[in-house]
Amino acid sequence: MSKRDYYKVLDLARTASEAEIKKAYRRLAMKFHPDRNPNDHEAEERFKEAKEAYEALSDPQQRTIYDQYGHEGLAARGGAGGFGGADAFSDIFGDVFGDIFGGARRGGRQAFRGADLRYELELDLEQAVFGHSASIEFAALGECESCNGSGAAEGSQTTTCETCHGAGQVRMQQGFFAVQQTCPRCKGRGQVITQPCDTCLGQGRVRRQRTLSVKVPQGVDTGDRIRLTGEGEAGRNGGPPGDLYVEIRVREHAIFERDGSHLSCEVPVSFATAALGGKIEVPTLGGHVELKVPSETQSGRVFRLREKGIKPVRGGATGDLFCRVVVETPVNLTDEQRDLLRRFEASVHSSNHNHSPRERSWMDGVKRFFETIRN
Repeated sequence: MSKRDYYKVLDLARTASEAEIKKAYRRLAMKFHPDRNPNDHEAEERFKEAKEAYEALSDPQQRTIYDQYGHEGLAARGGAGGFGGADAFSDIFGDVFGDIFGGARRGGRQAFRGADLRYELELDLEQAVFGHSASIEFAALGECESCNGSGAAEGSQTTTCETCHGAGQVRMQQGFFAVQQTCPRCKGRGQVITQPCDTCLGQGRVRRQRTLSVKVPQGVDTGDRIRLTGEGEAGRNGGPPGDLYVEIRVREHAIFERDGSHLSCEVPVSFATAALGGKIEVPTLGGHVELKVPSETQSGRVFRLREKGIKPVRGGATGDLFCRVVVETPVNLTDEQRDLLRRFEASVHSSNHNHSPRERSWMDGVKRFFETIRN
C-alpha cells in the first residue's frame, strides 16, 4: 500500500513552520499512542505513520529532499520511512507524556506543576448581583520555608542519584520505542537527600492555612468560577504552582428566584385590590417600584418590569423582573364581614352577568367531560 503524503498525515500545509509540525505531531501522538489505545491496531498504525512523518519533516535536510522528490527521495537517501530513530523521538515523547502526567524537565531534573485547588464560595443574591470582596481561608501545600523547597536540612549535602545519574528520569525500552519515566529513587529530583529537612521531612512542601481576598465581579451566578492563577499548591522540584478555582454558589433568596439574568417573585394582592384595581409597591434589588394592578386581575397573572433584573457578568442586556400576582383569601373574618361576603355571593349568583369567567368555563369543561363518559 502506498504511503500517504506526510503533510496530509499531520494535517498541515506545505509551508508549515517547525513549531506547527511539532504541535501537530504532539496532538496525534497523544491521541493514537498505544498506551492510550491498547489492542487497537488502527491506532497503532496511525501512531507509527505520524511519527514517520514527523521524523521526516522535522529534519530540515530530510524535509528539503521530501519536498523535491517525495517518498522515493528519502528511500534512496536511506532516511525516514521506518520506525527507528528512538533518540530523535525521545524529546517529543518526553514532552507529550510529561504534559500528561504533569511533569516537565527543567535543568536536568523533572519539575512538577502543583495541583489545582477548588474552593466553594457561598454568596447572598445581593452580593452576587452587585459584586463582593470576600476573604477565604483554605489549606494548601506550600513551599517549605525552612529548606526553601529543597527538602534537605540546612547545611546538609545532597548526592547525585545513582539510578538516573542526576537526570531525574530513567529510560526504559519497550519493544520498538523508548519510554522515559520519573526516577523511582529520587522522585525526579536528580539528587538524593542524605539529611531530610525536619520541617517537611524531605518533601519540600508543607500544608498550611492560607487567607486570600477574592474580588467577586457583579452578576456572577451559581456554577461560575473565578480563577486565581498561581494560588494553588506549590510545585515540586521547581515546578510552577497550580491555580485556585473559586466556584460560586448563590444562596436561596427569601423573595426572589433567579433564572439567568431574570428575576421573579410572587406578589400577594388583596381580594379587593384584584377586583377593583389599585397600586402596590413591589420590591426590587435596587429598592422598590410602584406596580399598577388593573381591575379584575386574576391570581397567577404575571407582570413584567423591564430592566429590573440582573446585569450579566459577561455583558449583555440587563434582565427583567417578573411579578406573579397571588390573590389572597381573607382570613380571621368577623361575623359582620362573613355576613357581608354571603350577601355579596348571593348578589353575584342572582345577577345576570358572568362575574366568574374562569369558574364558568371550568364548569362547562366538567360538564362536557361527564357527557363524554356517558356517551
